[in-house]
Amino acid sequence: MHEHTTIVKCPTCQTPVIWSNESQYRPFCSQRCKLIDLGGWAEEHYSVAAVEDDALSDILK
Repeated sequence: MHEHTTIVKCPTCQTPVIWSNESQYRPFCSQRCKLIDLGGWAEEHYSVAAVEDDALSDILK
């Protein structure tokens, strides 16, 4: 059986990373890059767009 190796770029430093169970920090290349990304979320450099749900907003008030 032919296996296909998927390679992705580390979101932090763009280093190629093999996407496999052995890649402990995937999609990151290292714990350092993983923590840099986590710090970006903690400092609100990133966000996820959302549409406000009026019905849910009324319930939460």
